[in-house]
Amino acid sequence: MHVAIGSDHAGYALKVNLMAFLKERGETYSDFGAHSEDVSIDYPDVAWAVAESVASKKVERGILICGSGVGMSIAANKRSGVYAVLGNDLYTAKMSRLHNDTNVLALGGRLLGPTLAREIVSLWLDTPYEGGRHDQRLDKIKDKEFSKGERDTSCETNTNNGKLILVDHPLVQHKVSIIRDKNTSVKEFRELVQEIAGLMAYETTRTLALEPIDVETPITRTVGKTLQGKKLAVVPVLRAGLGMVEGILRLIPNAKVGHVGLYRDPETLEPVEYYCKLPNDIQERDIFILDPMLATGGSAVAAIDLVKRQGGKKISLVNLIAAPEGVRRVHASHPEIDIYVAALDEKLNDHGYIVPGLGDAGDRLFGTK
Repeated sequence: MHVAIGSDHAGYALKVNLMAFLKERGETYSDFGAHSEDVSIDYPDVAWAVAESVASKKVERGILICGSGVGMSIAANKRSGVYAVLGNDLYTAKMSRLHNDTNVLALGGRLLGPTLAREIVSLWLDTPYEGGRHDQRLDKIKDKEFSKGERDTSCETNTNNGKLILVDHPLVQHKVSIIRDKNTSVKEFRELVQEIAGLMAYETTRTLALEPIDVETPITRTVGKTLQGKKLAVVPVLRAGLGMVEGILRLIPNAKVGHVGLYRDPETLEPVEYYCKLPNDIQERDIFILDPMLATGGSAVAAIDLVKRQGGKKISLVNLIAAPEGVRRVHASHPEIDIYVAALDEKLNDHGYIVPGLGDAGDRLFGTK
Protein backbone atom coordinates (compact mmCIF):
# COMPACT_ATOMS: atom_id res chain seq x y z
CA MET A 1 0.00 0.00 0.00
CA HIS A 2 1.23 3.50 -0.85
CA VAL A 3 0.54 6.06 1.88
CA ALA A 4 0.81 9.85 1.91
CA ILE A 5 2.04 11.13 5.27
CA GLY A 6 2.42 14.68 6.54
CA SER A 7 2.62 16.72 9.71
CA ASP A 8 3.13 20.19 11.06
CA HIS A 9 5.97 20.98 13.45
CA ALA A 10 4.02 19.59 16.43
CA GLY A 11 3.58 16.23 14.75
CA TYR A 12 7.03 15.96 13.19
CA ALA A 13 8.61 13.58 15.73
CA LEU A 14 5.70 11.14 15.56
CA LYS A 15 5.67 11.37 11.76
CA VAL A 16 9.33 10.31 11.60
CA ASN A 17 8.57 7.36 13.88
CA LEU A 18 5.58 6.30 11.81
CA MET A 19 7.51 6.53 8.54
CA ALA A 20 9.99 4.03 9.97
CA PHE A 21 7.05 1.85 11.02
CA LEU A 22 5.51 1.98 7.53
CA LYS A 23 8.84 0.88 6.09
CA GLU A 24 8.99 -2.00 8.59
CA ARG A 25 5.52 -3.10 7.44
CA GLY A 26 6.63 -3.08 3.82
CA GLU A 27 4.47 -0.11 2.87
CA THR A 28 5.68 2.68 0.59
CA TYR A 29 5.02 6.32 1.41
CA SER A 30 5.33 9.90 0.17
CA ASP A 31 6.47 12.45 2.75
CA PHE A 32 4.66 15.79 2.48
CA GLY A 33 6.56 17.48 5.34
CA ALA A 34 7.16 19.00 7.77
CA HIS A 35 10.87 18.42 7.45
CA SER A 36 11.82 19.85 10.84
CA GLU A 37 10.20 20.49 14.22
CA ASP A 38 12.09 23.77 14.54
CA VAL A 39 10.11 25.69 11.89
CA SER A 40 6.44 26.53 12.45
CA ILE A 41 4.22 25.01 9.75
CA ASP A 42 0.60 25.90 8.95
CA TYR A 43 -1.20 22.56 9.17
CA PRO A 44 -3.83 23.35 6.46
CA ASP A 45 -1.12 23.46 3.79
CA VAL A 46 0.13 19.97 4.63
CA ALA A 47 -3.39 18.61 5.13
CA TRP A 48 -4.43 19.87 1.73
CA ALA A 49 -1.41 18.37 -0.02
CA VAL A 50 -2.07 14.94 1.49
CA ALA A 51 -5.83 15.20 0.90
CA GLU A 52 -5.28 16.06 -2.75
CA SER A 53 -2.95 13.10 -3.17
CA VAL A 54 -5.57 10.76 -1.69
CA ALA A 55 -8.54 12.22 -3.56
CA SER A 56 -6.72 12.09 -6.91
CA LYS A 57 -5.83 8.41 -6.29
CA LYS A 58 -2.08 9.02 -6.36
CA VAL A 59 -1.96 7.15 -3.05
CA GLU A 60 -4.33 4.71 -1.35
CA ARG A 61 -4.40 6.24 2.15
CA GLY A 62 -3.21 9.34 4.00
CA ILE A 63 -1.89 9.92 7.53
CA LEU A 64 -1.81 13.42 9.05
CA ILE A 65 -0.34 14.47 12.39
CA CYS A 66 -0.58 17.76 14.26
CA GLY A 67 -0.70 18.54 17.98
CA SER A 68 -4.16 17.06 18.58
CA GLY A 69 -5.12 15.83 15.12
CA VAL A 70 -8.23 18.03 15.13
CA GLY A 71 -6.96 20.73 12.77
CA MET A 72 -5.61 18.23 10.27
CA SER A 73 -8.89 16.28 10.17
CA ILE A 74 -10.96 19.45 9.65
CA ALA A 75 -8.71 20.72 6.86
CA ALA A 76 -8.47 17.38 5.05
CA ASN A 77 -12.24 16.91 5.08
CA LYS A 78 -12.70 20.10 3.07
CA ARG A 79 -11.54 18.14 0.01
CA SER A 80 -14.26 16.23 -1.83
CA GLY A 81 -13.45 12.54 -1.90
CA VAL A 82 -11.55 12.61 1.40
CA TYR A 83 -13.00 10.93 4.49
CA ALA A 84 -10.70 11.76 7.37
CA VAL A 85 -11.07 10.38 10.88
CA LEU A 86 -9.62 11.79 14.08
CA GLY A 87 -8.39 8.43 15.30
CA ASN A 88 -6.57 8.85 18.59
CA ASP A 89 -7.85 5.51 19.91
CA LEU A 90 -8.05 1.96 18.58
CA TYR A 91 -11.85 1.63 18.56
CA THR A 92 -12.43 4.82 16.56
CA ALA A 93 -9.74 3.91 14.03
CA LYS A 94 -11.18 0.43 13.50
CA MET A 95 -14.83 1.47 13.25
CA SER A 96 -13.99 4.30 10.87
CA ARG A 97 -12.68 1.72 8.43
CA LEU A 98 -15.41 -0.88 8.97
CA HIS A 99 -18.38 1.49 8.70
CA ASN A 100 -17.11 4.70 7.07
CA ASP A 101 -14.38 3.59 4.64
CA THR A 102 -12.10 6.41 5.84
CA ASN A 103 -9.05 7.10 3.70
CA VAL A 104 -7.20 9.62 5.89
CA LEU A 105 -6.17 9.09 9.51
CA ALA A 106 -5.49 12.17 11.67
CA LEU A 107 -3.43 11.71 14.83
CA GLY A 108 -2.38 13.90 17.76
CA GLY A 109 1.40 14.07 18.06
CA ARG A 110 1.11 15.62 21.52
CA LEU A 111 -1.44 13.07 22.71
CA LEU A 112 -0.08 9.74 21.50
CA GLY A 113 3.08 7.85 22.30
CA PRO A 114 4.76 5.99 19.45
CA THR A 115 3.65 2.53 20.63
CA LEU A 116 -0.06 3.33 20.67
CA ALA A 117 0.24 5.37 17.48
CA ARG A 118 1.78 2.39 15.69
CA GLU A 119 -1.00 0.11 16.93
CA ILE A 120 -3.63 2.56 15.68
CA VAL A 121 -1.98 2.92 12.27
CA SER A 122 -1.59 -0.85 11.90
CA LEU A 123 -5.23 -1.51 12.82
CA TRP A 124 -6.49 1.26 10.54
CA LEU A 125 -4.44 0.08 7.56
CA ASP A 126 -5.42 -3.57 8.00
CA THR A 127 -9.15 -3.17 8.66
CA PRO A 128 -11.32 -3.59 5.53
CA TYR A 129 -14.51 -1.71 4.76
CA GLU A 130 -17.60 -3.85 5.48
CA GLY A 131 -19.84 -2.40 2.79
CA GLY A 132 -23.41 -3.72 2.84
CA ARG A 133 -25.78 -1.45 4.76
CA HIS A 134 -23.08 1.21 5.02
CA ASP A 135 -22.94 1.75 1.24
CA GLN A 136 -26.21 3.66 1.04
CA ARG A 137 -25.10 5.97 3.87
CA LEU A 138 -21.79 6.76 2.22
CA ASP A 139 -23.58 7.27 -1.10
CA LYS A 140 -25.67 10.00 0.53
CA ILE A 141 -22.50 11.75 1.66
CA LYS A 142 -21.03 11.49 -1.84
CA ASP A 143 -24.24 12.82 -3.39
CA LYS A 144 -24.09 15.82 -1.09
CA GLU A 145 -20.46 16.51 -1.98
CA PHE A 146 -21.32 16.92 -5.64
CA SER A 147 -24.90 18.13 -5.38
CA LYS A 148 -26.22 20.61 -7.93
CA GLY A 149 -25.10 24.15 -7.32
CA GLU A 150 -22.04 23.27 -5.26
CA ARG A 151 -18.61 24.31 -6.43
CA ASP A 152 -16.85 21.11 -7.34
CA THR A 153 -14.49 22.45 -10.01
CA SER A 154 -12.03 23.75 -7.46
CA CYS A 155 -11.24 23.35 -3.79
CA GLU A 156 -10.12 26.13 -1.52
CA THR A 157 -7.94 26.36 1.56
CA ASN A 158 -8.01 29.65 3.46
CA THR A 159 -4.75 31.11 4.68
CA ASN A 160 -5.67 34.35 6.49
CA ASN A 161 -7.64 36.20 3.78
CA GLY A 162 -5.91 34.67 0.77
CA LYS A 163 -6.92 31.29 -0.60
CA LEU A 164 -5.13 28.38 -2.21
CA ILE A 165 -7.46 27.29 -5.01
CA LEU A 166 -6.87 24.00 -6.78
CA VAL A 167 -8.41 23.89 -10.25
CA ASP A 168 -9.12 20.18 -10.44
CA HIS A 169 -11.25 20.04 -13.58
CA PRO A 170 -10.69 16.68 -15.33
CA LEU A 171 -9.37 18.34 -18.51
CA VAL A 172 -6.85 20.33 -16.49
CA GLN A 173 -5.68 17.27 -14.59
CA HIS A 174 -5.41 15.24 -17.83
CA LYS A 175 -3.26 17.86 -19.50
CA VAL A 176 -1.07 18.34 -16.42
CA SER A 177 -0.24 14.64 -16.50
CA ILE A 178 0.93 14.99 -20.11
CA ILE A 179 3.23 17.95 -19.43
CA ARG A 180 4.76 16.07 -16.51
CA ASP A 181 5.89 13.32 -18.91
CA LYS A 182 9.57 13.78 -19.75
CA ASN A 183 8.90 12.46 -23.27
CA THR A 184 6.42 15.22 -24.16
CA SER A 185 7.87 17.28 -27.04
CA VAL A 186 8.61 21.00 -26.80
CA LYS A 187 5.82 21.77 -29.28
CA GLU A 188 3.23 19.74 -27.39
CA PHE A 189 4.44 21.04 -24.01
CA ARG A 190 4.09 24.64 -25.18
CA GLU A 191 0.62 24.07 -26.59
CA LEU A 192 -0.57 22.27 -23.46
CA VAL A 193 0.70 25.01 -21.13
CA GLN A 194 -1.34 27.52 -23.12
CA GLU A 195 -4.40 25.26 -22.99
CA ILE A 196 -4.11 24.69 -19.24
CA ALA A 197 -3.69 28.42 -18.60
CA GLY A 198 -6.79 29.10 -20.68
CA LEU A 199 -8.84 26.52 -18.80
CA MET A 200 -7.64 27.92 -15.47
CA ALA A 201 -8.77 31.38 -16.59
CA TYR A 202 -12.37 30.26 -16.17
CA GLU A 203 -11.66 29.81 -12.47
CA THR A 204 -9.43 32.86 -11.97
CA THR A 205 -12.12 35.13 -13.47
CA ARG A 206 -15.04 33.50 -11.66
CA THR A 207 -15.61 36.50 -9.38
CA LEU A 208 -15.68 39.18 -12.11
CA ALA A 209 -18.70 41.42 -11.62
CA LEU A 210 -21.55 41.50 -14.16
CA GLU A 211 -24.16 44.09 -15.01
CA PRO A 212 -27.43 43.83 -16.98
CA ILE A 213 -27.52 44.74 -20.67
CA ASP A 214 -30.44 44.99 -23.11
CA VAL A 215 -30.12 42.54 -26.00
CA GLU A 216 -32.31 42.17 -29.06
CA THR A 217 -32.42 38.58 -30.30
CA PRO A 218 -33.96 37.55 -33.67
CA ILE A 219 -37.11 36.73 -31.67
CA THR A 220 -37.52 39.44 -29.03
CA ARG A 221 -35.77 41.80 -26.64
CA THR A 222 -34.28 40.44 -23.43
CA VAL A 223 -31.86 41.32 -20.66
CA GLY A 224 -28.46 39.66 -20.70
CA LYS A 225 -25.30 40.14 -18.67
CA THR A 226 -22.01 41.78 -19.50
CA LEU A 227 -18.76 42.32 -17.64
CA GLN A 228 -18.93 45.38 -15.42
CA GLY A 229 -16.09 47.29 -17.04
CA LYS A 230 -13.38 45.50 -15.05
CA LYS A 231 -9.86 46.24 -16.19
CA LEU A 232 -7.56 43.24 -16.21
CA ALA A 233 -3.82 42.75 -16.51
CA VAL A 234 -1.74 39.61 -16.91
CA VAL A 235 1.86 39.80 -15.75
CA PRO A 236 4.06 36.84 -16.71
CA VAL A 237 7.27 36.28 -14.78
CA LEU A 238 9.99 35.98 -17.43
CA ARG A 239 10.71 33.72 -19.02
CA ALA A 240 8.52 30.72 -18.24
CA GLY A 241 5.42 32.82 -17.50
CA LEU A 242 5.31 33.83 -21.16
CA GLY A 243 4.10 30.35 -22.01
CA MET A 244 0.81 30.97 -20.17
CA VAL A 245 -0.06 34.38 -21.65
CA GLU A 246 -1.54 33.38 -25.00
CA GLY A 247 -3.94 30.88 -23.47
CA ILE A 248 -5.41 33.57 -21.22
CA LEU A 249 -5.51 36.31 -23.88
CA ARG A 250 -7.61 34.07 -26.11
CA LEU A 251 -10.36 34.38 -23.50
CA ILE A 252 -9.59 37.92 -22.33
CA PRO A 253 -8.22 39.68 -25.44
CA ASN A 254 -8.60 43.17 -23.95
CA ALA A 255 -6.38 42.48 -20.96
CA LYS A 256 -3.16 44.45 -20.86
CA VAL A 257 0.15 42.63 -20.45
CA GLY A 258 3.01 43.60 -18.17
CA HIS A 259 6.30 41.78 -17.65
CA VAL A 260 8.48 41.04 -14.63
CA GLY A 261 11.99 39.72 -15.19
CA LEU A 262 13.48 37.54 -12.46
CA TYR A 263 15.96 34.72 -12.37
CA ARG A 264 16.85 32.37 -9.56
CA ASP A 265 20.41 32.53 -8.25
CA PRO A 266 21.69 28.93 -8.55
CA GLU A 267 23.60 29.18 -5.26
CA THR A 268 21.17 30.97 -2.95
CA LEU A 269 17.97 29.99 -4.83
CA GLU A 270 16.82 33.59 -4.23
CA PRO A 271 15.32 35.74 -7.04
CA VAL A 272 17.26 38.50 -8.78
CA GLU A 273 15.30 41.27 -10.56
CA TYR A 274 16.40 42.44 -14.00
CA TYR A 275 13.24 43.88 -15.62
CA CYS A 276 9.81 45.31 -14.76
CA LYS A 277 7.37 46.96 -17.19
CA LEU A 278 3.69 47.30 -16.25
CA PRO A 279 0.64 49.12 -17.69
CA ASN A 280 0.48 52.77 -16.58
CA ASP A 281 -2.93 52.24 -14.94
CA ILE A 282 -1.89 49.06 -13.09
CA GLN A 283 -3.39 50.37 -9.85
CA GLU A 284 -6.86 50.24 -11.45
CA ARG A 285 -6.60 46.67 -12.72
CA ASP A 286 -7.22 43.17 -11.43
CA ILE A 287 -3.78 41.61 -11.86
CA PHE A 288 -2.90 37.97 -12.54
CA ILE A 289 0.79 37.16 -12.07
CA LEU A 290 1.70 34.11 -14.16
CA ASP A 291 4.46 31.57 -13.53
CA PRO A 292 4.15 27.84 -14.30
CA MET A 293 6.00 26.75 -11.15
CA LEU A 294 5.67 27.90 -7.53
CA ALA A 295 8.69 26.23 -5.95
CA THR A 296 10.49 28.02 -3.12
CA GLY A 297 8.14 30.99 -3.51
CA GLY A 298 11.02 33.45 -3.71
CA SER A 299 10.32 34.58 -7.29
CA ALA A 300 6.59 34.83 -6.63
CA VAL A 301 7.11 36.97 -3.54
CA ALA A 302 9.57 39.19 -5.42
CA ALA A 303 7.17 39.57 -8.36
CA ILE A 304 4.31 40.53 -6.05
CA ASP A 305 6.59 43.00 -4.28
CA LEU A 306 7.50 44.62 -7.62
CA VAL A 307 3.89 44.90 -8.75
CA LYS A 308 2.84 46.39 -5.42
CA ARG A 309 5.64 48.96 -5.58
CA GLN A 310 4.29 50.02 -8.99
CA GLY A 311 0.85 50.57 -7.47
CA GLY A 312 -0.81 47.20 -8.02
CA LYS A 313 -3.46 46.37 -5.43
CA LYS A 314 -5.79 43.52 -6.51
CA ILE A 315 -3.30 40.73 -7.24
CA SER A 316 -3.72 36.99 -7.76
CA LEU A 317 -1.04 34.41 -8.49
CA VAL A 318 -1.60 31.72 -11.15
CA ASN A 319 0.67 28.65 -11.26
CA LEU A 320 0.41 25.28 -12.95
CA ILE A 321 2.26 23.33 -10.24
CA ALA A 322 3.08 24.40 -6.67
CA ALA A 323 5.02 23.03 -3.72
CA PRO A 324 3.65 23.48 -0.18
CA GLU A 325 6.84 25.38 0.74
CA GLY A 326 6.13 27.98 -1.94
CA VAL A 327 2.51 28.40 -0.93
CA ARG A 328 3.52 28.97 2.69
CA ARG A 329 6.17 31.53 1.73
CA VAL A 330 3.81 33.55 -0.46
CA HIS A 331 1.10 33.63 2.18
CA ALA A 332 3.62 34.48 4.88
CA SER A 333 4.72 37.56 2.91
CA HIS A 334 1.41 38.42 1.23
CA PRO A 335 -1.43 36.80 3.20
CA GLU A 336 -4.16 38.44 1.12
CA ILE A 337 -3.09 36.86 -2.18
CA ASP A 338 -5.22 34.18 -3.83
CA ILE A 339 -3.11 31.43 -5.39
CA TYR A 340 -4.60 29.37 -8.24
CA VAL A 341 -2.85 26.08 -9.04
CA ALA A 342 -3.53 23.08 -11.26
CA ALA A 343 -1.56 20.75 -8.95
CA LEU A 344 -0.13 20.91 -5.43
CA ASP A 345 2.83 18.55 -5.30
CA GLU A 346 4.67 16.84 -2.45
CA LYS A 347 7.75 18.93 -1.67
CA LEU A 348 10.98 20.51 -2.90
CA ASN A 349 14.17 18.52 -3.35
CA ASP A 350 17.63 19.66 -2.23
CA HIS A 351 18.05 21.65 -5.45
CA GLY A 352 14.82 23.58 -5.02
CA TYR A 353 12.89 21.64 -7.68
CA ILE A 354 9.30 20.54 -7.14
CA VAL A 355 8.79 16.80 -6.58
CA PRO A 356 7.36 15.15 -8.64
CA GLY A 357 6.99 18.34 -10.68
CA LEU A 358 7.87 18.48 -14.36
CA GLY A 359 11.46 19.72 -14.39
CA ASP A 360 12.43 23.22 -15.53
CA ALA A 361 9.32 24.74 -17.16
CA GLY A 362 11.33 27.40 -19.02
CA ASP A 363 13.69 24.87 -20.57
CA ARG A 364 10.82 22.65 -21.60
CA LEU A 365 8.86 25.57 -23.08
CA PHE A 366 11.74 26.94 -25.13
CA GLY A 367 13.81 23.83 -25.80
CA THR A 368 16.84 25.00 -23.86
CA LYS A 369 18.95 23.43 -21.12
